[in-house]
Amino acid sequence: MTTARQAPDILSPEFASDPYPAYQVMLADEPLIWHEGMQSYIVSRYEDVARAFREPVFTTDNYDWQLEPVHGRTILQMSGREHSVRRALVAGPFRGSELEQKFRPVIERNARELIDAFRHQGSVDLVQDFARHFPINVIVDMLGLDKSDHERFQRWYTSIIAFLGNLAQDPDIMADGAKTKDELAAYMIPIIQERRENPGDDLLSALCTAEVDGTTMSDEDIKAFVSLLLAAGGETTDKAIASIFRNLLEHPEQLEAVRADRSLIDKAFAETLRYTPPVHMIMRQPADDVELSGGVVPKGSTLTCLIGAANRDPRRFANPDSFDIFRTDLPTETAFSAASKHLSFALGRHFCVGALLARTEVEVGVNMLLDAMPDVRLASDFSPGEQGVFTRGPATLPVLFTPVM
Repeated sequence: MTTARQAPDILSPEFASDPYPAYQVMLADEPLIWHEGMQSYIVSRYEDVARAFREPVFTTDNYDWQLEPVHGRTILQMSGREHSVRRALVAGPFRGSELEQKFRPVIERNARELIDAFRHQGSVDLVQDFARHFPINVIVDMLGLDKSDHERFQRWYTSIIAFLGNLAQDPDIMADGAKTKDELAAYMIPIIQERRENPGDDLLSALCTAEVDGTTMSDEDIKAFVSLLLAAGGETTDKAIASIFRNLLEHPEQLEAVRADRSLIDKAFAETLRYTPPVHMIMRQPADDVELSGGVVPKGSTLTCLIGAANRDPRRFANPDSFDIFRTDLPTETAFSAASKHLSFALGRHFCVGALLARTEVEVGVNMLLDAMPDVRLASDFSPGEQGVFTRGPATLPVLFTPVM
């Protein structure tokens, strides 16, 4: 095992600018790092990260300090029967016929409204004018909340994501996260209580009335889940859609293939989740000493699992630093399930409950955008890049197109 001084520092400006060369060094020579500033061990290899997501010895006790101060207590902190029951309470609307019949129209409506604002202009910033707003609008609409409060939800979402990615423990970011938690509670709790009295045909009402084995969700449970949904559902879809277009625009032959055969959108999404994942790291806390590549991680320590590195591990993927929607080592049929080969939705009992919602949002959004922009291309002299460490994606993506008349 090495120290952080001998390995690329994930808190450095150089890493934030481009983490992928650092990932290559870690994967080859530094599979287990102790980072003094973060007080965390860091693992990068696919098998180690997959084990941390699958094996029960790797707990989510770290979320007591990492998530609870901004969300409240969520299903991510639960285990055993408590977790399985609470997951069953919230999972229904995010899968199967309920997702398709009730919420696909909501997704389509919100995509159409955003695209209508620029479809005749011939230019748009896909991040600022679409991806940044689309998933939050969908979540607010699904919950049956007032869409005029979108900017308020956008501000809360931005604050929550900053808190979760506050690896350097900036006190101002911590304070703003705590303020957001209080503001969201003050907004949501009265609405939750009213919705219990007068349930409607929306996601919030479904959460208020859900019951599994005699267990229901408290007002605080529902508020915490809404907070989690804003962060997890907003950030991943926001960055995924922008990254899909960035990756396809940088690989024109693959963009043409997707434009001609829309069934390839799933492949483009799956490969984007592997190649440029929206979330680059997730933490775990082992309940016992655990041996991983490079050494032993002590019981009770924080373990930072680098998804962005593991998804490019040459031990698992051929030509891992190449974007290829036709690769054969990433089967699409399992890419949005707990059997996925990429690690961007995690694995095991904490596999992302909203994976199929994200897939539906991406399918709808990318299809509608391609219809509205049949010859989409990068704006002149623009070189697309990424930003972020905990989560990562394009900050801006200006494109040109010929409006469809």
